[in-house]
Amino acid sequence: MLRFGWQQIAVAIALAAAPGICSARVSPGDYRAVGIAASPNAAVPKSAMLIDENGEKRALGGLIAASTVLVFADFTCRTLCGPTVAFVASALEQSGLRPNEQFRLLVVGLDPRDRAEDATRMRRDHIGVSAVGNAATFLTADKNTIEALTSALGYRYRYDAEADQYVHPAAAFVLRADGKVSRVLTGLGLSGPDMRLALIEAGEGHIGTLGDQVRLLCSAFDPAHGTYNLLISRVLAGAATITIALLAGGIGCLALIGRRPA
Repeated sequence: MLRFGWQQIAVAIALAAAPGICSARVSPGDYRAVGIAASPNAAVPKSAMLIDENGEKRALGGLIAASTVLVFADFTCRTLCGPTVAFVASALEQSGLRPNEQFRLLVVGLDPRDRAEDATRMRRDHIGVSAVGNAATFLTADKNTIEALTSALGYRYRYDAEADQYVHPAAAFVLRADGKVSRVLTGLGLSGPDMRLALIEAGEGHIGTLGDQVRLLCSAFDPAHGTYNLLISRVLAGAATITIALLAGGIGCLALIGRRPA
């Protein structure tokens, strides 16, 4: 079972302090172009071909058959990429949803020089053997494919030649089964409860409980922080609706009883 350890806590603190950048050596001001600007209709190019850890070419569309979380990482990163992947995996486990059946995890390498063994090493070091790990696919790709994918999602990053690392946003794209972006979770949004809501929302009613649907109705997504916030106004409106429905049902029952012959 995955649990929050010192690495995950470090990631949480780092993301809260600098939610836009996954780098410990380059300041945000040095690369102002780095960030996420996904369009309302953003979607992954389903025909894009990537390579899995076994060296097999896989069409991206074939890997997205359910609500899917997609994370970009530099597989040879020496700072926050690995712990960020671990943090996402922990949030998925704590979501309470069933891996493979109700969600999948895709981790795509940003560096076209990364090899399958680099991806395998990151999986081993930061996810390990777990149910979430069984639902995860680590992928590498050539430069053109990576650029096409990141461009389609509005994901902007830069290469730091001095440090030989990629400066990029730490975020998780939550995709619908058709490959369209449903939500982008960043910072504190990488938590079990928010991950659950995002996946259920992406599932469009096919997963989750009635309670989850009610919570979604009573929550609003904050794109600036990548989190769901409970809105009192929606809670009150929902409670009022339920109360009215119960009263209407009670009155209807009384009316039917009153019409019965003595």
